Amino acid sequence: MDKFVVRGGNPLLGTIKVSGAKNSALPCMAAAILTEDEVILENIPQVRDIETERKLLASMGAEVELGYGRAQHRTRIRCAVLSDPVAKYEIVKTMRASSLVLGPLVARTGIARVAMPGGCAIGGRPIDLHIKGLEAMGATITQEHGYLEARTDRLKGAHIVFDKITVTGTEDLLMAATLAEGETVFENCAREPEVTDLAALLTAMGAKIEGAGTGTIHVQGVSKLHGARHRINPDRIEAGTFLIAGAITGGDLNVDCCEPKHLGAVISKLEQCGVKLDVGTDNIRVRSGDAAGLKASDISTEEYPGFPTDMQAQFMALATQAEGTTTVTENIFENRFMHVQELIRMGANITVAGRTATVRGKTPLQSAAVMCSDLRASASLVLAALVADGETILDRVYHLDRGYEHFEEKLRGVGAQIRRMGDVFGKK
Repeated sequence: MDKFVVRGGNPLLGTIKVSGAKNSALPCMAAAILTEDEVILENIPQVRDIETERKLLASMGAEVELGYGRAQHRTRIRCAVLSDPVAKYEIVKTMRASSLVLGPLVARTGIARVAMPGGCAIGGRPIDLHIKGLEAMGATITQEHGYLEARTDRLKGAHIVFDKITVTGTEDLLMAATLAEGETVFENCAREPEVTDLAALLTAMGAKIEGAGTGTIHVQGVSKLHGARHRINPDRIEAGTFLIAGAITGGDLNVDCCEPKHLGAVISKLEQCGVKLDVGTDNIRVRSGDAAGLKASDISTEEYPGFPTDMQAQFMALATQAEGTTTVTENIFENRFMHVQELIRMGANITVAGRTATVRGKTPLQSAAVMCSDLRASASLVLAALVADGETILDRVYHLDRGYEHFEEKLRGVGAQIRRMGDVFGKK
């Protein structure tokens, strides 16, 4: 089991490039199920969840080719025959996005068996909204032995109002509706850029979709989709993480190959904290100069375009270095403060009451042995370690590998003292 060793104290200087968005790539890979033709996706990040998705599609009978390096992070997927439309537990147990194959599988083949999803233990992401939507479209859903099974002759268009905003629910049912008979209208949809990215791919495949990126989406079902080529959006969460890395270390960091339009809430909040940013068309430069100038500013996580829950842990690390008291309110997931105790081990002054954490800064951080509990918590601990006195050891960094491509290598390239090592027993 790999660990990170981080020695703090270096400002980050130079240019760091953002990879494609994992949370766009996963539903786009699932969308390839909807056609017999080849789907080519570019700007695919080299992260563990993508490899899990590759194994999942291959286990169903798909041909999946993942290319990196000269292939520019490209994947070719051809689902000509889906001989085994089952998302097996042993493959998907570490990945929440497994539920994304439910809708396209039942729409394409009329049957789907999907293991209940795994992934980060940050709280409930109920699949009941997926189930209610598919049932409204005419599918019969049963659940037994940890699997959901959906069956239908052909899905029918329906009017579906989501009880709460759900990104994966919107994506899953959007894919299902493309092959349904008649029109489907979704209300209270997620508006995240990842939903818009998926809709762009589906449209390129021949789907008829209007309203993606708004609260209401109309889909006119078609009988068949065809292949397409699509480039995945830049990862807005990775970009935001690097912006905070530049700010917390008092660096001068150019975050390149990103989409600033997707980072409005993060940019606004960093500027309120006193971070100096130069925003370009596809890059953002952090010109902190002196992290001592950081000041507290409260955040409250919300659905897009609000402040993203996936940036909450990283912002909390920044708040430990800001003058004043910061209140962090988590409105999306009920169990997303597991990084707090690890930050406290490093000297942070944080108290938690329900969904609210109070951070009192500025607090000098010290090196410690800490445990990564989920993907974004891992990133927050690395950020804290970058400014801690001494050498911090982070255990269970496999969480981080699920969603950040070559994270330590990118940071090392701009001056961070960070390296990866196997555990004391020599296992990798």
